[in-house]
Amino acid sequence: MIKGELAEQVQQMVRDRVPFVVATVVRARHPTSVRPGYSALVRPDGTIEGFVGGACAESSVRLYALRALETGEPLLLRLMPGDDDSPPDSTDLFDNAVVERNPCLSGGSLEIFLEPQLPAARLVVVGSAPIANALSRVACATGYDVVHDVTLATSDAGVVVASHGGEEEGVLAEALRVGVPYVALVASVARGEAVRAALDVPEELRAQLHTPAGLDIGARTPEEIAISILAQLIAEHHAHPGRAAAAAVSSAVDPVCGMEVAVAETTPYLDVAGGRVFFCGIGCRDAYAREHAAH
Repeated sequence: MIKGELAEQVQQMVRDRVPFVVATVVRARHPTSVRPGYSALVRPDGTIEGFVGGACAESSVRLYALRALETGEPLLLRLMPGDDDSPPDSTDLFDNAVVERNPCLSGGSLEIFLEPQLPAARLVVVGSAPIANALSRVACATGYDVVHDVTLATSDAGVVVASHGGEEEGVLAEALRVGVPYVALVASVARGEAVRAALDVPEELRAQLHTPAGLDIGARTPEEIAISILAQLIAEHHAHPGRAAAAAVSSAVDPVCGMEVAVAETTPYLDVAGGRVFFCGIGCRDAYAREHAAH
């Protein structure tokens, strides 16, 4: 259970819109040093705060937690000693489960639930017209984090301008340059095309502007138009999911113990002539360094 200082860190990361994974021990078999309920937080850089096992267990938790962040799906990770020849019992595992043989575990086994916590998709709404207000209400009810007057980011789900003039051209151009997946302008066909032509961006970016905003469903009221815009945003997301996807997690094999480990700055490593070598823990890293120093 997350509590104390870890709970405070969770609140801060939620405020800062930082994705993270909550790792919770759900089952442990002697002689492991952890108990059910022990927990930790895994940050996007692989940093682990809390305790869910020793260095070797942490290495597997880091790798699979980063993969859970990539997919957004929870995962049950079962860690078993690498010298245990018995077949892993998977009869009580659900679909999103992995059994990993850990050659560094000194007996016992662990089951750790990895639950990714991703910030709500952010929708930037510009303007205070009735349609803008209706869109803010509908999007909030759907689970979007609706904001106004913020610095735009590639990670934003969309930017919708419903301001009837003002700084709309500058906002739209910035959103297209930044690479926001969905950029829309609430306007008539004629005004929308005039604004598109005036945007100071390359032609291929102008073509990405949605105007009039929303799907053509015969919407009339601000609320109906807001629903059509949200539907178009959702359709665009599902049509191009890769544009907002997290970077793929790279992995490497520890040359000493053979474990698969995450390629991350928080993973123990050595810079050698052939490049950077990653390890499950400092024990394998130091053993590798001693062996190569002798040669």
